[in-house]
Amino acid sequence: MVKAVVGEESQLQLAEDRLSQSSAPAQVGLVIGKLSSGIDRGFVYDLIPTPQNDAGQSACSVLEPAKDNRKKGSKPKSQSSDSSSSLVIDKDWVAEHARQVSRMMVGGIKVIGIYVWASEVAFKNSTMVLCQTVKGIAEAASLLEDDLDERLLIHICYSPRRWTCRNCTLSSSITSSSLRPCDFKMGRVLTSLQTFKCFYNFDLRLPIYQEKASKSETLVDVLRNGISNYVQELRGAKAMIDGNLVVNDETCTTDGLHEVELLLPFMKDMYIEACSQKDVVGIVSFTGSVCSFSFLNSKEPISQAVADIKDDIIRSLLSRLDIICDEADEDVWPNEDVIRETRNDSSSEKPVSQLVLHSLRRTCNLSLPRRVFVQWLAGTFISDYLQPSETLEVLKDHCVELMCMEAPNDASKILELEEEPVRVTARPFRDVVLPYCSRSSTSQEKSREVTSKGTSQKAIKSSNVNFIAAIIILLLSLLVGTSIFVRKS
Repeated sequence: MVKAVVGEESQLQLAEDRLSQSSAPAQVGLVIGKLSSGIDRGFVYDLIPTPQNDAGQSACSVLEPAKDNRKKGSKPKSQSSDSSSSLVIDKDWVAEHARQVSRMMVGGIKVIGIYVWASEVAFKNSTMVLCQTVKGIAEAASLLEDDLDERLLIHICYSPRRWTCRNCTLSSSITSSSLRPCDFKMGRVLTSLQTFKCFYNFDLRLPIYQEKASKSETLVDVLRNGISNYVQELRGAKAMIDGNLVVNDETCTTDGLHEVELLLPFMKDMYIEACSQKDVVGIVSFTGSVCSFSFLNSKEPISQAVADIKDDIIRSLLSRLDIICDEADEDVWPNEDVIRETRNDSSSEKPVSQLVLHSLRRTCNLSLPRRVFVQWLAGTFISDYLQPSETLEVLKDHCVELMCMEAPNDASKILELEEEPVRVTARPFRDVVLPYCSRSSTSQEKSREVTSKGTSQKAIKSSNVNFIAAIIILLLSLLVGTSIFVRKS
């Protein structure tokens, strides 16, 4: 459990100045940083305010008690109002903000909680609402099942001005006891981060089962299950950093960019494995290259950077699937290269990502969004995902709306490292097997032809031998007969 939290002094001071200059009585937003269970410490890099919702309303407001005609002897209005005020928070909107921001995070940087700008009284009267909001953003931003079951709640009080931090333990039932105070101080955190980069190539072949063997699975379902099964194998991979195998929990002592290479054991051929299963009707080929960054605190072991890289790769793949699903819900085609089913039923109107694959009759191709990186704070990066038809303007808009930062107008601050998109190809199993069958049949025909040629040659040789033997016997017969005739005469 995290017992102490250190915040980046420069960024938190800017956030405090921004809040004090605003006229808003309350504000809620996301805490960006890292919770390290290995050293029981948390690191806060920045605070991002949650933007207004689609109706133009703030995600957090103060609820004052209703005005009524008070009887004689009642408390003064100001005192009653101060002691009864509480916070009203749009929990769903804050959770949606956390979901979209979490996609832009890289290894070692996550949405680790929320902050609230409010008075001491309003904060104390809103403990349950704040805990529920923390739980909501944790569920929305968690793509992996084994994420930490704790988040931070930072309260910035403006009367009197002070910062307090609490650790919120997530459970099925949130109570006031779920909040525990933890030490909080400001210092320099970002300047001591170490940078790690990894290019990871993968080639997954996932079977499509017939309807009787499983439920009606769409392309996204097959991909999501395949990635989930791939998590443990990827996490068990060995790693090399700058050409050296990582074998212990030593810390990183050198500066600069560190190259990470993941070493996986040889995989079994999924085609051969699928051939042995009678209920397989197709194959999904999931291939591509993922670029990943990870940022490590100087007090963390180097193995943590490798773990963050592996988690970031899985999160990146799942984030791309979520984007495809979001666009499918809006009835928007992912790209122009998608091949629709030409059958005359209702499924031909669906995007490829939502097609039921056990009834697939043709090959379907799908390109997932590519990852683009943007410089953020003190040499760190955040990322975004662009469809083939989207430009960098979409990236700039997301930086302004979601991250509350200036649009990156300098091209050198944008890294387009993934040159080829991650591709998905779904094929009926007969299209996979027939080429191998044709090859085997051709080889059988060739062997039969060779065999027939050998047999005919043997037959010819045997017939030639028999002919010569017959001639020799005939000559011997003539010679014997001639000699007998001469003797008699």
